[in-house]
Amino acid sequence: MAYGKIRYELADGVALITLADPATLNAISVEMTDELTDAFTRASAEARCVVLTGEGRGFSSGANLASGAPPLDADGKPDLGMRLEQTFNPFVGLLRDLPIPYVTAVNGVAAGIGCSFALLGDLIVAGESAYFLQAFRRIGLVPDGSATYHLPRMIGRARAMEMMLLGDKIPAKTALEWGLVNRCVSDAELLPVAKALATELANGPKALGLIRRLAWASLDNSWDEQLRAERQAQREAGLSEDFREGVQAFFAKRPANFKGT
Repeated sequence: MAYGKIRYELADGVALITLADPATLNAISVEMTDELTDAFTRASAEARCVVLTGEGRGFSSGANLASGAPPLDADGKPDLGMRLEQTFNPFVGLLRDLPIPYVTAVNGVAAGIGCSFALLGDLIVAGESAYFLQAFRRIGLVPDGSATYHLPRMIGRARAMEMMLLGDKIPAKTALEWGLVNRCVSDAELLPVAKALATELANGPKALGLIRRLAWASLDNSWDEQLRAERQAQREAGLSEDFREGVQAFFAKRPANFKGT
């Protein structure tokens, strides 16, 4: 697929995907989401870690409200929920189920569904100018892109309610204090720090993908279900070449050279 709304670069096992529609502050359209779906699928096959960031002054201003009329239901009424069902929900599901680690580098505004894309990162790095905004109330809609699922689990019900009901900007430093992001760095350091973290993850074992899968599963599983999930993942990790290399490196007292297999 040729990309018109994003850019894709691959280097040293890291796929860097950039939202590239700066005229709209990288507003999320159906077209952009289709391109992102293709790019993340591609990254899953050829990279060992993926980084998502935004071009220009912001990560994303949210859904592109000027990108076309919403779908219509059987009665001919506009159905914004259908757009979620057809386009955005499958994509955030893809992000959750990635077989490789996912890092976000958040510059400037991360609003609406763009905020969801940013906060679904395994590691979230925010520039000092970044802020997170659940803007839906301002236009009479509800949070989407999995926000109502992941926000209460990330920062607790009270703070999630505050973000969603009041729609206030959460600056990067506050986001760090709340545990919403992993790092808050200067804007100049944002991409270098995110790339350095991604490179470290890309040089890690296949088990990192299993770890992220277990972490997501733990949000819904019972104790017994999670222990069973750990048992199955440990079996898979134990059959990997990386496990054998890790054990050999441990006894040889040398750094392991993981291949992601």
